[in-house]
Amino acid sequence: MARRVAASAVTDTNSSSRASSSRFRLSASSGRVSTDVIVATEEHISVDTKKKELVGNFKTAGRELRRKGRPQPVRVHDFVIPGNGRAVPYGVYDIAANEGWVSVGIDHDTATFAVESIRRWWRRMGRKRYPKAKRLLITADCGGSNGARVRLWKVELQNFANQTGLAITVAHHPPGTSKWNRIEHRMFAFITQNWRAKPLLSHKVIVQLIAATTTTSGLAIACDIDATNYPKGVKVSDQLIKQLNIRYGRFHPDWNYTIVPKLNPSPK
Repeated sequence: MARRVAASAVTDTNSSSRASSSRFRLSASSGRVSTDVIVATEEHISVDTKKKELVGNFKTAGRELRRKGRPQPVRVHDFVIPGNGRAVPYGVYDIAANEGWVSVGIDHDTATFAVESIRRWWRRMGRKRYPKAKRLLITADCGGSNGARVRLWKVELQNFANQTGLAITVAHHPPGTSKWNRIEHRMFAFITQNWRAKPLLSHKVIVQLIAATTTTSGLAIACDIDATNYPKGVKVSDQLIKQLNIRYGRFHPDWNYTIVPKLNPSPK
């Protein structure tokens, strides 16, 4: 029995590994996945939530050159300051343009917040760059507020598709491979470098530090505070899921799908 269980575990592990390898071979370089719903496209964004940060006079990782004998005073203990809370940065990285958008939330990291961040990117940056766009490819992690199993994520994407007239194709990275998501190493890593050793004193300071982030390759980031409250635990009924205009890909349909606008979408 023990041998049989062990063999089963090895088989499951190898199967997951093969799926991950296939996923990366299909999407790593060109944005192309071998399904009937995902195609190479300029309108390709990588999305994720950056690590939540305490707001206030707290120590941040890294070192910064200062005059001798004048260290930056910070709090000894990392406890949430009432009234300050945490900052929740949700990022959208436009791969073709090397541009990004970050919404700095003050409440919970929910699917509604995630899609609202994508919506703000589209309104302020995306539709100006891609005025003739008819579809949008999103690569995202398999978990979190934009997870593959999050029902509210799909419902909110349907609303976004209806509002913009865009067909929204989503390609999730396999579990345990989030660091392959391009936003992690092309945008978030540089934001962290830019605010190293700088206390994140307020949400306004965080916005300023993010917006000031750039690279030698020309990375540009726009940022703003999202002061909306996003309640946790919103339930999505089976009936609402059945009403989604969704098409699943042939390769791992749980990871790859397209949400198509319903008739008479609102103006972009």
